[in-house]
Amino acid sequence: MRVVLAGGGTAGHIEPALALADALRRNDPETGIVCLGTERGLETRLVPQRGYELALIPPVPLPRTLTPQLLSVPGRLRGAINAAANVLDQARADILVGFGGYVATPGYLAARKRKVPIIVHEANPKPGLANKLGARFTDHVAVSHQDSPLPNATFVGIPLRREIATLDRLAMGDKARSYFGLLPDLPTLLIFGGSQGARSLNQAAVAAAPYFRQAGIQVLHIVGPKNTEEPEPAQGGPQYVTIPYCDRMDLAYAAADMAMCRAGAMTCAELAAVALPAVYVPLPIGNGEQRLNAEPIVAAGGGMLVDNAELSPDWIARNLLPVLADPGRVAHMSEAAGRMGRRDADVALARMVYDVVRAAGAAR
Repeated sequence: MRVVLAGGGTAGHIEPALALADALRRNDPETGIVCLGTERGLETRLVPQRGYELALIPPVPLPRTLTPQLLSVPGRLRGAINAAANVLDQARADILVGFGGYVATPGYLAARKRKVPIIVHEANPKPGLANKLGARFTDHVAVSHQDSPLPNATFVGIPLRREIATLDRLAMGDKARSYFGLLPDLPTLLIFGGSQGARSLNQAAVAAAPYFRQAGIQVLHIVGPKNTEEPEPAQGGPQYVTIPYCDRMDLAYAAADMAMCRAGAMTCAELAAVALPAVYVPLPIGNGEQRLNAEPIVAAGGGMLVDNAELSPDWIARNLLPVLADPGRVAHMSEAAGRMGRRDADVALARMVYDVVRAAGAAR
């Protein structure tokens, strides 16, 4: 089987595609996989790191409003469609699976042109423009929210990296805390804001460091590579460990009793899968989808939600610290978060791929 994956730009598009690729290769190491991407996206680093072939096509950002840029889109899009069609031809693709982003639109249009079967995967509650288009060309739409507005939607979840999907936090807890220089027996909060960090979240957390120490809570804070926030050194008291970047998020999750973070689709899916409760601080820009990502988990009892503008050291002291000081409540929230998670989305999506390819072959 030969599969082309279209999910470039951000980690939220790329990581689910790579998780699917891993699932397909686990089942059949001979599966041919090519990832579509552009020279602007994170895929130029992430895809080769994972050992998959990357085929670059021209980026065609689609403006959301009427701007002069709109006039240049048809010609640029035509070139990207032709480039994507060439990739499909060279790969002799049996199927294209799209995850949204810049490369998905030309990928969908090229697959339709070449009569290659399409699967659309949508990670967000509000579908992007590319996946709205792709869903018009196929009956096979995989979603991660039960009430997705896309037609023919099948709930699958978000495919996750195996080290996350198979993580046993309790079994790995002591090892993980030792890895980060933390003590094994103190309540532990993990703070992170995505791959680049989140300045407002960082500032509130660092300013709350005295409150954490007074409450006997140790902190693992991933501040982001371009951020320099760090609490003032203090004599005694629990550790407040800051690191610029973490390439072992499985261990970071295992080290923690609770997290404080943004609410991107991948973040919410990973935390629910590993049953780690969190204070979600949705990004205050965009169309509000981060809040929509977190709301089902919070409603189920697996987390807390606070607006970015309301997050402060005082809010942390009043609302978060009492929860961390109550092991029973943390355990209850962990169970609730875990009930909202799905660890086998990669397998479920791979099964959909096999079913669609098989049906297409039988129809020929």
